[in-house]
Amino acid sequence: MKKPMPLKPLIAFTLICLTSSIWPLDAWSQALPNTVLTALKRAQVPPEAMAVLVRDADGRNAPRLSHRAEQAMNPASVMKLVTTTAALDLLGPAYTWRTPVWVDGPVVNGVLQGNVIIQGQGDPKLVLEKLWLLLRRLQGLGIHTIAGDILLDNSAFEVPATDPAEFDGEPLRPYNVAPDALLINFKSVVMTFTADPQANSASVQFDPPLSGVQLQTSVPLSPAKAGGNGSCGNYRAGLKADFSSPLSIRFNGDYPASCGEKVWPVAYTDPASYNARAIQGLWHDMGGKLTGSVRNGDAPQQPATFEITSPTLAEVIRDVNKFSNNVMAQQIFLTLGQPASPDNARPASPDSARAAVHQWWQRRISATKVPTIDNGSGLSRHNRISAQQLGQLLQLAYAAPYMPELMSSLPLVGVDGTLKRSQASSASAHLKTGSLKHVTALAGYVHAASGKRYVLVAMVNHPNAAAVRPALDALIDWAVMDNQGQ
Repeated sequence: MKKPMPLKPLIAFTLICLTSSIWPLDAWSQALPNTVLTALKRAQVPPEAMAVLVRDADGRNAPRLSHRAEQAMNPASVMKLVTTTAALDLLGPAYTWRTPVWVDGPVVNGVLQGNVIIQGQGDPKLVLEKLWLLLRRLQGLGIHTIAGDILLDNSAFEVPATDPAEFDGEPLRPYNVAPDALLINFKSVVMTFTADPQANSASVQFDPPLSGVQLQTSVPLSPAKAGGNGSCGNYRAGLKADFSSPLSIRFNGDYPASCGEKVWPVAYTDPASYNARAIQGLWHDMGGKLTGSVRNGDAPQQPATFEITSPTLAEVIRDVNKFSNNVMAQQIFLTLGQPASPDNARPASPDSARAAVHQWWQRRISATKVPTIDNGSGLSRHNRISAQQLGQLLQLAYAAPYMPELMSSLPLVGVDGTLKRSQASSASAHLKTGSLKHVTALAGYVHAASGKRYVLVAMVNHPNAAAVRPALDALIDWAVMDNQGQ
C-alpha cells in the first residue's frame, strides 16, 4: 500500500498549488540562460527590465522560456508585426492600392482643354518611378500641355497635423514623414553626390526636381582630399547643408573625393507643398507644360481615365518589416481604418484605424487582453504589448495561409534588413527588430537545429537598452540549439 505524503511536504505542495492560481505568470518567471544573463550584466541592464518568451510556433507544448512574459512593455517597431499581420488577415496578401487619374477635357493638338485630377487612396509605395509612369501615361494620351490645372485629392485619410521634430528632434529624417492618402515618394528628396576629381567638384542630382526650389547642383571637393586620398568620413556634416528655406537647398561646405558616389535622402522641409512641387517639377522635366497650377481639389464620381496600381501587400510588407519603414506602416494602418462600404465617404483616421485593429484583435486573438496601440509603426511612447500577446500573434500567423508571406517579410538574421549585422547564428531566424531611446525589442520565428520552429519574443525597456544586442544574439543562439539547460 502506498504511504501517504508526510504532513509538512503536503502543506507546502498545497500552498504552491494555491499560490500558483493566485499569482500571475510573472511571479513564476523562468531563469534566463546564463549566456543572456552575462550579456545583460555587461550591458548594465537588470533581468527585470527584460521580457522573454520562447515556445513552439504551433503552441502545442509549454513555453521553453517565459520570463516576465505577461508584462506590458513598449515594443518599438516590433509593433509593425501587429499592423502587418492584421493587414494580411483582413486585406489578404494580394491586396493592392489604386491611384485613379481623370482627364476631364478634350485633347486638341497635344493640349488638354481641361484639368487632370489625381486621387490618392493610401498607396504606401507611390515612389518617383510610379509618379513618372503616371505622367508618362498622360503623355501617352497625347497630352503635352495642360491648359487647366492638376488637382490633387488626398481626402481618403484624415490625419492631424504634426510637428516632424516632435518625436526625436529629427524633422529631416524620412521616417518622421506623416502619412498621407497621396504619399508621393515619402515626401522626400533624394540627393546623389558624385565626385569628379578632375573638375575638383562633385555634382548633385535631386530627385524629384522640385518646382520653384533653387537647387545647388555642385559642391567643391574637400581641399585635403581633392586627389581622392583619405577616408570618406562623415561627409554629410562636411557638406554643411542648409535646409532652412523651402525655396532653396544649399551647401556651405565641401565633399570628399574619396566618397565617390553617395546617396542622401531627406524629408522636404515643407511637406504641405511637396506633392505640388514634385508633380510640377517632374512634368516640366519630362517636357510637359502646365498653363495653370497644381492645387488641391475633389475627384469626380465618374470612372477614372486610368489608374496606377501599387505592388501587392505581400511585397509592401517586406519594406515595412525588413527595413522598418515607419511611414509605410502607418499607410497600411490607416488603410485598415477605411470604411468597409464604398458608399461611406468617411475618411480613415488614426482613431478609426485603432478601432479596426482593436476589434480584429478581440475577434482573432483575445476578447479581453488587447494591447495598447497608438499607431501602426511603433514610433510611439504610448504603445504597450506583452511578450505573451506577441507570441499569440505569431502563433496565429504561423497557422494561417499567409504565414510564408509574413515570415519572408522579416529580416533574416545575419543576412539582410535590420539584422544584417547580427552576430547570432546566421540565417537561423526571421525576426522583426525594434529600437527607440530606452527600448530594444525582437520578435519572430527561430529555426532550431533540431528542425523545430519556435516563436521568440524579447523586449527590453531600460535606459541602457541600446547595449543589449549581444544579449539578444545570445538568446537567439540558445533557442537555435534547443538547449533546455542554462
